[in-house]
Amino acid sequence: MKLELRGITKRFGALVANDHIDLVVEPGEIHALLGENGAGKSTLMNTLYGLYTPDEGEILVDDVPVAFGGPGEAMAAGIGMVHQHFMLVPVFTVAENVVLGHEPVRGAGRLLDLAEARRRVTQISDRFGFDVDPDALVEDLPVGVQQRVEIIKALSRDARVLILDEPTAVLTPQETDELIAIMRQLKDAGTSIVFITHKLREVRAVADRITVIRRGKVVGTASPQDPETSLASQMVGRSVSLGVEKAPAQPGEATFQVRDLTVISPVGTRVVDGISFDVHAGEILAIAGVQGNGQSELAETVLGLQHATAGSVRLDGTELLGRSVDEVLRAGVGFVPEDRSTDGLISSFSIAENLILDLHAQPPFAKAGSLSPARVAENAATRTQEFDVRMTSAQDPISTLSGGNQQKVVLAREMSRPLRLFVASQPTRGLDVGSIEFVHQRIVAERDNGTAVIIVSTELDEVLALADRIAVMYRGRIVGVVDAGTPRDVLGLMMAGVPLQQAQVQAAEHHTVLGDADAAADQELS
Repeated sequence: MKLELRGITKRFGALVANDHIDLVVEPGEIHALLGENGAGKSTLMNTLYGLYTPDEGEILVDDVPVAFGGPGEAMAAGIGMVHQHFMLVPVFTVAENVVLGHEPVRGAGRLLDLAEARRRVTQISDRFGFDVDPDALVEDLPVGVQQRVEIIKALSRDARVLILDEPTAVLTPQETDELIAIMRQLKDAGTSIVFITHKLREVRAVADRITVIRRGKVVGTASPQDPETSLASQMVGRSVSLGVEKAPAQPGEATFQVRDLTVISPVGTRVVDGISFDVHAGEILAIAGVQGNGQSELAETVLGLQHATAGSVRLDGTELLGRSVDEVLRAGVGFVPEDRSTDGLISSFSIAENLILDLHAQPPFAKAGSLSPARVAENAATRTQEFDVRMTSAQDPISTLSGGNQQKVVLAREMSRPLRLFVASQPTRGLDVGSIEFVHQRIVAERDNGTAVIIVSTELDEVLALADRIAVMYRGRIVGVVDAGTPRDVLGLMMAGVPLQQAQVQAAEHHTVLGDADAAADQELS
């Protein structure tokens, strides 16, 4: 099936999310839609899928104009979509999820025909080698298998064009390899795939053609053979460095120590399960793992946002557990939260005010209980210049800034005082390549200043670029701590819970699908 978008424009108030976009997806083609978060990729595909109505432009299927009033009409036309956040009912079985909304029925009472539902799942699963049990509860399945269920859902509706929206965001490297193999199988069977992503390495591994979107507009097309640096430049609009330039670490003493730390969630799950590790002054320890394995809870417990059931967290020999957030910050801890908009900033406050959120009651910003507007303004001028915050005025609300500039404000605030420990959770989530480059430089500079640094990231490229050592978490436990030279496929297996020595053996026996692309990228960056 040929799919064509002509002049698609979608506005949300004054924001033009898609600006006269043209796109052609040929039959049996893997077409990558490449762009930074916020570039308009998902909006475009949501419009195609009938979730949004375009303000201008038209959609053509096999050269015939169509207008979708909702996802049901798009699916009926042969278009399926797997969203970044899965649309599955956890307590239903695989078969029940797959037929939800178009259930097969039997008899005069029109009862659900579960046998037919299971048959559909088994037929598709066997055809593509998905290895999915139709009777398994979705809540018991690993994330990678849940994604296969979403794909089976789309294929059960005879999807001839499959949209995959950031499909590798929650996958280990091995699960990503398996997904890429599945995409190739689907292509060989005649299914067209639109692959939405911001990950250059994966695009080069699987795409037939690449369309680059920046700020709602198509800025060019590219080939998967094009260098990563060229693709990144198109995404951002300027040349950027994809590597992280840093000298070897010069670690000092182990100033931060975690011993037997346990955190139990409100529902009784051990989200952090008796972990121990050290971080030395002047080194970056990256906590790697698929989202949801306890990394977030670990970072929040260090700051005092979560209550620990057992264990010890010491900085320079001083216990941090049991202290308030303010006391932890005053002990020399800087913290960049996972969700800057919810936990790192106050959207109605000005840029200048957000730069002193944890310092507003202290000199020189406060005297006798009153803020000094002059000191606040002076601090804002200094920090925004130092951290290259692009803005009109420091008195504007922080909500007027882009995501990258908001993150720079958080970094500027947290790095504005002497630190003994710096913790950054998903420090570049949602940022463009240029902002990522800047954030990485500042983190390395903090390390070189003698600070112990912890980075929590689900982006394996970021972990490998920044880390001096890597601790891999799986289901609340640390599977192992390795050096930064550990191969990607070994780390990927550890992220799936495989112990270090076993992961090394398994990795030696198998080459990943992305191996060639990795080698080419490493050659470019060397």
